[in-house]
Amino acid sequence: MAVASFESALFLKSVPHKPGVYRMLNSQDVVIYVGKAKDLKKRLASYFRSNVDSAKTRALVSQIFHIEFTVTNTETEALILENNLIKQFMPKYNVLLRDDKSYPYILITNHKHPRITSHRGPKKVAGQYFGPYPSAGAVWESLKLLQKIIPIRQCEDGFYRARTRPCLQYQLKLCSAPCVGKISDDAYQEQVRHAQLLLQGKNQVLIDDLVAAMEVSSQQLDFEKAAELRDQIIALRKVQEQQSVSGSHEEMDVIGFKVEHGVAAAHVLFVRDQKILGSKTYFPKVPANTELAEIFPAFLLQFYLNEISGQTIPKQVIVIEDHQDLAAISAAVSSFAGFKVNFDVALRGEKARYLNLAQKNAETAVASKLSTAEHMRKRYQDLKLVLGIQQIQRMECFDISHTMGAQTMASCVVFNGEGPDKSEYRRFHVEGVTPGDDYAAMLFALNKRYGKLSDEDRVPDIVLIDGGAGQLNQAISFFKDWPLAKKPLLLGVAKGTSRKPGLETLLINTAEHAINLPADNAALHLIQQIRDEAHRFAITGHRQQRGKKLLQSPLENISGIGEKRRQALLQYLGGLQGVLKASVTELASVPGISKAQAELIYQACHKN
Repeated sequence: MAVASFESALFLKSVPHKPGVYRMLNSQDVVIYVGKAKDLKKRLASYFRSNVDSAKTRALVSQIFHIEFTVTNTETEALILENNLIKQFMPKYNVLLRDDKSYPYILITNHKHPRITSHRGPKKVAGQYFGPYPSAGAVWESLKLLQKIIPIRQCEDGFYRARTRPCLQYQLKLCSAPCVGKISDDAYQEQVRHAQLLLQGKNQVLIDDLVAAMEVSSQQLDFEKAAELRDQIIALRKVQEQQSVSGSHEEMDVIGFKVEHGVAAAHVLFVRDQKILGSKTYFPKVPANTELAEIFPAFLLQFYLNEISGQTIPKQVIVIEDHQDLAAISAAVSSFAGFKVNFDVALRGEKARYLNLAQKNAETAVASKLSTAEHMRKRYQDLKLVLGIQQIQRMECFDISHTMGAQTMASCVVFNGEGPDKSEYRRFHVEGVTPGDDYAAMLFALNKRYGKLSDEDRVPDIVLIDGGAGQLNQAISFFKDWPLAKKPLLLGVAKGTSRKPGLETLLINTAEHAINLPADNAALHLIQQIRDEAHRFAITGHRQQRGKKLLQSPLENISGIGEKRRQALLQYLGGLQGVLKASVTELASVPGISKAQAELIYQACHKN
C-alpha cells in the first residue's frame, strides 16, 4: 500500500479529545515521530490541514503510513510517556539528545577502612556518592586536593588487603596507612567524616572541628599533632577562599541555550553543595526545519527524564526563557524525581549572573560549531565537484589493523555533513579469516556493517576503503548484488609509493578509474581526515585488544585455582615471572597446591 493512501479523515474519527501520546510510522513500520498533546484530536488534525506552513510537517505527513496513539490521564503522564518512546525509537523527525558517557562521581565506600575513589556508571557499589562532576578531570582534581588535606586511602581493595608494610603513599603523607595499623580505626573514621564534610561543601564546619581538635592537642602537649592540624586548617582556608565565588545555593542547574542555523547548544552549569562542580555543553540533534519552540522543551525533557549519563536531578533549574510548557515540564520532572523541581527564569542577582555565564558559553559553542561547519561545507562542496555527485550527506570509511595477523580489528567511522559522527562509529573483531588476509578482513567488515541493512536512510553516499585495488575490489564484489535502490559510490584511497600525505591515488568505483588531486586540494584534505580517523579508530581498538591479551594472567582461567591460591602462588614464588619459571615440583611445594593442580598450572603457563 502506498504512503499516500493514509486516510486521515477516517482515522481522526477514532481519536478522542483527551491528553495522550501519538506515534507516526512509515511504510516500513518504522516510528518516524513521537509527539504529545493536551487534546489528541485537535493536535493530530492540525497535521492534515490544507495550509500547513512548516516544511518539516509537510515532509513528515508525506511519509505517514499509520498512526498509533495512547490516551493518558494527564498532560504530565503524556510528557513522561512521550520521552520514554522517543528514547526507545529515536525517531528521525524528533529532536534527540544523545550522550553515551556517564557522569563521574566521587565514592566513599562502605568498608572497615573506607576508600575514596572516582566512580562512573550504575551505583552498584555500596557507599556514599558525591556529584555528579561534569568530567573525569574535575573528579581527579578534587581527589588530588582532598588527598593532600585528608590522607584517606584511594587504593584498590586488593592492593589494600595484600599490604604487610606501608606503601609509597604513606611515605608521601598522602595516606594514613590503615591497612597496616598506622592509624587507629576511630581516628581513620574521623578522617573519613572530615572528607565527607569537605565534599558536602561544609568547609566551615570542618574547620571548626579541626580548630577544636588542635586546641585539645595543644593542651595535651601533643605539639606534633597540633602542627599537623594547623597545616590542614591553613590548606582548607585556602580552598574556602578559592570557592567563595561559587555562591550560596545548595543545588541547582543553570542552563544557557542557543539555536542558530540549525545548530543547537545547551550549556549546563552544575552547582552542588554551594560549589560550581563544572559545566558541560550539549548539542541536541535537530531535524531540518524544526520549529524553535520545540527544541528547548525537548532538550529539557530528555536531559532530566532520561537521566542523561546518570546525572542527578537538582531541586532547582534556572533557564534562559519562560517557555509556555515550563510548568508542564516541571510537573513531569517532579513526578519522575519524586520531589518538587522548580524551573525558573532568573532576572537579577546571583542566579542571573550564573545564567548570563551559561548563555555566553552556549552562544560561543554554537559559533564555534558553525565556524567548523562552514569549513566542512567547503570541503564537502569540493569533494562533490571532484566526484561529480549532487549530494554527500553521509560517508563511511573502513580500515583494518592487526599485528602479524593477530587480533585483527576492523573499523568503520562515519562523517555526516558537519564532520565526524562518533556515535555511529563501529569496531568489528575479525573472525574466521586467514590471519593477515586484509582482503578477507575487509569483506568481513563490509558484511558486518551492511549485510542486514534494510533502511535506505542509513546507506552512505560514499564508502571509502583505506587501501588500493585489492581492498576496493572486495567492496565492489560485496555491492555487486546490492538489493537496495540506493547504492553508495565506492572510493579506494591508495597511498603513494612513498606513503606521504598528498600523494594518494583515488580509485573511483573501479580500480581503473584513478585520479590524483593536488596536495592543497580541500577535497583531498577531507578524504585524508576521514581516512586518518578510520586508521586511528582501528589501531586504538587493536591496541586495546592486544593489551588485554598481554595483561591477562595464565592463572586466571585454570579450573580449581581461585583468588586465594593465585595469591599464594604469586607470594610464594615471587610474582608472575616466578610462577612462569617454576617447575611442577616447585609449584606443588606452594601451600594449598596439589601435584595435579601444579601440572595444570605448568601446562597453562607453557602452552604457547
